[in-house]
Amino acid sequence: MIPLHRLSCRLVLTAVLPLLATAPASGAPARQQRPRATMPAPVKPNDAIIPLPLNPVVPAGQRLCSVQAPSGLKYTMLRPGSGAKPTQDDVVLVNYIGYLAATGAVFDQGTRSPLPVNGVIPGFSQGLQMMARAGIARFCIPAAMGYGAQASGPIPANADLVFQVELVDFKSAAEVGRMNGAPQAEPSPATTPAPQPQP
Repeated sequence: MIPLHRLSCRLVLTAVLPLLATAPASGAPARQQRPRATMPAPVKPNDAIIPLPLNPVVPAGQRLCSVQAPSGLKYTMLRPGSGAKPTQDDVVLVNYIGYLAATGAVFDQGTRSPLPVNGVIPGFSQGLQMMARAGIARFCIPAAMGYGAQASGPIPANADLVFQVELVDFKSAAEVGRMNGAPQAEPSPATTPAPQPQP
């Protein structure tokens, strides 16, 4: 057993030795202290008016897709998902941003947006059906699979479009109906309105 006074000496030495190792020897020049980090300069106010609408521009490299489907839709899987893929009759929950292929100007975006797969433009619908949950993809949609010769809001006629889409989740129309508490009846083809294309 170590006597108590020797134990306390060991503790003192353990604490003091590292300090002595860094102290300058007598007659030796003292170490220069490192300069302290300076505080960042304060932010200056900017009274410039931000033009509306606020439309960011996506860089050219993020307007390109690497794979082309037989239909003409181009796409790049940025992050693969896993599991089942939605069908034309499902409703998806997506995070997305849409921008023009020519300029990169953003024309639409949404988070946790519920969209019927058969109620969006054809290129977007086809792309959704290639994704699995938690996947992120970029769709390069030719004008013929988008709005064609028809302008739509900030989207000019004959515009190729690009969407970055994250598939958060999807449900069948019946599941959505049960979640909403509404009874689901099969719509008859004669009374079903044609889906309106929208991103």
